[in-house]
Amino acid sequence: MPVAPAAGLPLVDQHTVLMPGEAIPTTGDPRTTYTDRDLYISEETAQAIREADAEGSPQRRTAMRLFEAWCAEQGRVAKPCTTATYTEYGRHLMAKGLKASTIRHYMSLVRTSMPVGKKPDNSLYLALLAQYRRKNKRALRRKEAFPLTLSYLVPMMEKAEADGRPIGWRDAAMFAFGYRFLGRSAEDVGLDLEDVTILDDRVLVWLAEDKTHKGEEQTIPLHDRPDLNLVFRLRRWVGYLEQQGVTTGPLFREVLRSGKVATPETRATKGGGATKRGNYLRPQTVNDRVKLWFTAAGLKSDGRPVSSHGLRAGGATDLGASGATDEELWEAGRWRRAHPSPVSGMYARPRTPTGDVFQRVPVHDPTVAAEE
Repeated sequence: MPVAPAAGLPLVDQHTVLMPGEAIPTTGDPRTTYTDRDLYISEETAQAIREADAEGSPQRRTAMRLFEAWCAEQGRVAKPCTTATYTEYGRHLMAKGLKASTIRHYMSLVRTSMPVGKKPDNSLYLALLAQYRRKNKRALRRKEAFPLTLSYLVPMMEKAEADGRPIGWRDAAMFAFGYRFLGRSAEDVGLDLEDVTILDDRVLVWLAEDKTHKGEEQTIPLHDRPDLNLVFRLRRWVGYLEQQGVTTGPLFREVLRSGKVATPETRATKGGGATKRGNYLRPQTVNDRVKLWFTAAGLKSDGRPVSSHGLRAGGATDLGASGATDEELWEAGRWRRAHPSPVSGMYARPRTPTGDVFQRVPVHDPTVAAEE
């Protein structure tokens, strides 16, 4: 018969990490080979870990906030969670009728948020998800953003800057940049002034990395166009920031009703996302401004939702309609070649002579559009 282990001995392994002041966890298992020196990290390292957790991606924070709220309602432990809790939460999301891709994304964020060595087993949840996909065809449908091509984008920018307000200058610059950069809104609002170099005929954007190029820095040239006026619109916005004494930090910032740039102290009083983001705009802000100016310009979609992703989809749509190939779209939008975006695959066309890929998109002429 096995001998019952003595209680109160340390429960540690090679994955155990303790913050200063934390007690060593104990269990009935008598086997331990570690001392305090092996388990504790310094206060400096602990602080760096806390800051890294606080600065995690907005999507990860949102996923964990929802998961923790559900666990609180259910009386379950959220972190680290058990495999049973993780599986039950997956079934909870399926019961809400969410898209399969959304469920998979949120469940992945929850699982990777767990401490090292304490991630739940996802095999049961994946089996449930496979069954959910088979029984719910609507769960496989993707919601495509309405593409904000130049015929929509130009009127939006002109409407935004019509009254000469700084917030309109910012939005017009942000829209022109988002279309030409083919960036995700989270990338756009995460850029600093130091990351952007404005030349006479182009804008150079430095990226430390992006979603599909982890650990790979890039310098991306964005050639200007007469319809976008990217150089002018960015210079006007950056010049306004300089007048406010802002020469470093986030490229796109909140503008108050007074026309002044919001200070960190002002944003801190608003709480929520503004506090967590500091001086950086939330991606949702870009989304809201796109919807605002789309409606203000009197535009109508074909039923697909209007969102900030439409800037990225609009640029890809214009490129595809003008003859861009898969390879050119992947390169321009920094899509992963092994798993191309549906946008790039949908709008690919036969190869044409290369150069600046956007040169093949005809310049938008409002007078012609009005006649049509």
